[in-house]
Amino acid sequence: MEEEEAGAGSGAAPRRFSDRDVDRDPGAAAQELTTALEKNPDDAECYCQRAYAHILLQKYADAVADAKKSLELNPNNAVAFLRKGLGEYHMKNYASALESFREGQRLDNVDDTFTIWIKRCEETLNASQTDLNMQQQPLPPKIKYDWYQTESQVIVTIMVKNAQKDDVSVQFSEKEVNASVRLPSGESFNLKLDLLHSVVPEQSTFKVLSTKVEIKMKKPEAVRWEKLEGQGDSPKLKQFTPDTQHLYPSSSHYTRNWDKLVVEIKEEEKNEKLEGDAALNKLFQQIYSDGTDEVKRAMNKSFMESGGTVLSTNWSDVGKRKVEVNPPDDVEWKKF
Repeated sequence: MEEEEAGAGSGAAPRRFSDRDVDRDPGAAAQELTTALEKNPDDAECYCQRAYAHILLQKYADAVADAKKSLELNPNNAVAFLRKGLGEYHMKNYASALESFREGQRLDNVDDTFTIWIKRCEETLNASQTDLNMQQQPLPPKIKYDWYQTESQVIVTIMVKNAQKDDVSVQFSEKEVNASVRLPSGESFNLKLDLLHSVVPEQSTFKVLSTKVEIKMKKPEAVRWEKLEGQGDSPKLKQFTPDTQHLYPSSSHYTRNWDKLVVEIKEEEKNEKLEGDAALNKLFQQIYSDGTDEVKRAMNKSFMESGGTVLSTNWSDVGKRKVEVNPPDDVEWKKF
């Protein structure tokens, strides 16, 4: 740095620093400028140059303070606005920085530096606002669903509590099902499934329970689905056989009064929907796995002909007639 001492006499001019001087050694420049300001605390140019030294030293709060002091003494100093804006930008006060750069550009519309920093501030503020908007958007409700199958149906269960019947819509087509549930919170849950195999839309139904929405889709033939969804050509169809791991429990060889148990389970279903459905399914699975050939034929025939509303083990009865649809009293059976 050039040696240029301030005169000892009262009329001596204070030392002036160029940007090049500050660039060469910002620490030393800051110290010398501080000494000069102690002698002449109203020197706007010294504050502006020390603000630049602070920026190079990454002391951005000090830079902003010096730039503000410089502007108090000289409000028309465009360079002071530039340095104030640079300090604010690095402190992530982007809105204040943008305002400083615009004020500086108003005083000096020739310097392209202001245009560059104005654009950078605007881009940063826009990106921040976009991130904020995304954070404020409500997350989609976390609703789970599951599925299982019987010989005649594919059942999808949407685990949503306290849904109202009028707030649930399900549309069936041959290889697609679309379900929409308006939740008690006011949000909507939508489920679209591209089915692996075809179903019979007009014999597919749904019902709304206190703990779930249950969708039952009629299989056109008794084949096992390897998975619920699929694309392209359907895989080779396999004859339906009970899946002891996921559908039917293993056989146990002891006798029960099945009719009495059916009545008990239905009564439990009225009082507690979730446990009742699970218990009833388990019961039917056990009956089927333990039943004779006539029991199995009766169950298959009654279940398929009634659209899943009747399940009889009495072949001597259902073998002589067509089993009509007979939903429970509190359930409305619909065709789609």
